[in-house]
Amino acid sequence: MDTRPSLVVIGNGMAGMRTVEELLKLAPDMYRITVFGAEPHGNYNRILLSPVLAGDKTVDDIMLHTREWYAANGIKLHAGDPVVRIDRKKRVVHAASGLQVAYDRLLIATGSKPFIVPVPGHGLQGVIGFRDLQDVDTMLAAAHAGGSAVVIGGGLLGLEAANGLLRRGMQVSVVHLGGSLMNQQLDPPAAELLRASLEGRGLRILLNRQTAAIEGDGKVEAVRFDDGETIDADLVVMAAGVRPNVELALSAGLHVERAIVVDDTLQTYDPRVYAVGECVQHRRSTFGLVAPIWDQARVCAAHLAGSGHRRYVQQATATKLKVTGVDLYSAGDIVGGEGTEDLVLRDRRGGVYKRLVVAGNRLTGAVLYGDVADGPWYFELIQKRTDISAMRDQLLFGQALCMAA
Repeated sequence: MDTRPSLVVIGNGMAGMRTVEELLKLAPDMYRITVFGAEPHGNYNRILLSPVLAGDKTVDDIMLHTREWYAANGIKLHAGDPVVRIDRKKRVVHAASGLQVAYDRLLIATGSKPFIVPVPGHGLQGVIGFRDLQDVDTMLAAAHAGGSAVVIGGGLLGLEAANGLLRRGMQVSVVHLGGSLMNQQLDPPAAELLRASLEGRGLRILLNRQTAAIEGDGKVEAVRFDDGETIDADLVVMAAGVRPNVELALSAGLHVERAIVVDDTLQTYDPRVYAVGECVQHRRSTFGLVAPIWDQARVCAAHLAGSGHRRYVQQATATKLKVTGVDLYSAGDIVGGEGTEDLVLRDRRGGVYKRLVVAGNRLTGAVLYGDVADGPWYFELIQKRTDISAMRDQLLFGQALCMAA
C-alpha cells in the first residue's frame, strides 16, 4: 500500500502542471499525485491557440504533456472529469463522475474563463469565447462555412483571434469599447500605428463602439451597437477580458475577493490548500501573463516539497507581442505620471515608434513598436533600477550605442 501523502491538483492547465513539474524536480517521490481536468486530453500550451487557429501549428504541436508523461511520472490523470465540490472537513474532492479522492495537500489551479458581455442575445449559437481547443474547433468550423465574424475586444487576444479568422478566409470586424487598441500595453501613438497596419491587412477596426445586442433567430446574425448601427455576423468571438474561476473555492469556504486570496507562499487561508495562476489574488493583484505564473509555480512547488525558503515577489512585467506580423514590446509602467518624463522617437517611414518613461535617473517604462530588439535590455534596466544618467541622451537609440558611449 502506498503510504505517501496525497496531492490533488484541480486543473490540468499550464499553471497547475508547471507547479507539478517543479515539484517533481525537487521531490519526485514525495506525493501520490492525482490531477483532475475539465478538458478531455492532456495539458497544452494555451498561449499557442492563436497559431493553431491561424494554421501555423497543429494541436499536437502545442501539447505539453501527453497521457504517457502522466503515466511515466506516476500521476493519475482524470481528464474530462472536473472537480465539482471540495469537502475541506473530510479533505476529499468530489468529481463530476462521482469519483472521490482524499488529499493531504490540495492545489487549486482552475484558471479563468472568458467574460461574456451580458448583452441581449449573448446566449445565441455562434457566440463564443477564445479560451480552449473547443473554441478553436468552433471558429474553424465557422471559417470553413465562410461569412462574417465580429470580435468584441481589441486587446491582444481579440486581435489574435481576428487575425486567425481573417487568414482562414472570413471577413472580420474588431469592435473595441475604447479609443485605441491594446490600451493595457500600448500608448495611443503606438496603438494608432497598429490600427493602420491591421487595416492594411484587411481587418475592419471599429473603435469607441458599445455593443447593445446580438441579434439572430436561434443563431447569431448581427451585432447592434448603442447608436443603432448594425453589422452582419455569422460568428461572434468575445475577447473582452477574463474572470478568475473561483466558484469551487467559494463553495468550499475559502477566502475569495476578486480571486482566491493567497500569501507569499501561494497558500490560501487553509494551510493545506494552495492555489496558483489566473485564479489567484496576491497582494490585491491578479495575473494573466506567463512570467509571474511561472514564478508562482516555482515558489508553490518549493513549499509543497518542504523547501519553504522561497517567497513570491511580484516583478515588473514585460510583454513581447507578435500581432499579425507586427512586433510590439511593452514593459513596466507605460502610463507615467507626475514627476516622469517621456523620451520619444518616431520614424514614420520606417514604421518605428519608441517611448521611454523616465522618473529621475531611472527608466520605469518602455513601449516599442516596429523595432523591439532592445526590449529585453530596457526591461533589465527597469528591473534593476539602473542609474541611466550617463546614457540618457543615447537611451532611445539602444544598447549598442549606449555601451559604446
